[in-house]
Amino acid sequence: MKRPNTHRSIAWPWLAVCLCLGLSACDSDHNELQTWMDQERQQVRPNVQPLSPPQKFNPQAYVGVEGVEPFSAQKLAGALKQEARQPNSAVAAELNRRKEPLEAFPLDSMSMVGSVQKKGLPFALLKVDGLLYQVKAGDYIGQNYGKILKITETEVSLREIVQDAAGEWIERPSTLQLQEGGK
Repeated sequence: MKRPNTHRSIAWPWLAVCLCLGLSACDSDHNELQTWMDQERQQVRPNVQPLSPPQKFNPQAYVGVEGVEPFSAQKLAGALKQEARQPNSAVAAELNRRKEPLEAFPLDSMSMVGSVQKKGLPFALLKVDGLLYQVKAGDYIGQNYGKILKITETEVSLREIVQDAAGEWIERPSTLQLQEGGK
């Protein structure tokens, strides 16, 4: 047989009385707080600026269809012609000459596979798209106005004309090295 715990049975009524007294004290503080809040609301007026009405949207017709495409060859040709009109342009002389066949290919698609001497002049053998071409100093190759300056047994030295980050035309040296075993 279990003995009833007398301490627990006495503590519950006291706890209930304390809780009721505590809640009744909060009720009087709540009334004071509500009164103060009402007074503050009456004294303070919010200053809210009204929103401006939205602007009317006027759609514009797209005229890009009739215009020149920004990356077209036509626009590039126009820019190059304008550049050529400037007297100090490095590309001006290049635009007035006839293009050579190897200028249709990028320089990185070419490989030097050999060299020969004809009548005392060095010629380089370049392989492009499976075909073999013979070039000499003064010929043009590549898509950046590359002019061959010197040919040795192991390399072709040339200068290219390219645009720098500022859009100015500059000369840049470049080389094609002899490829052992052919590509």
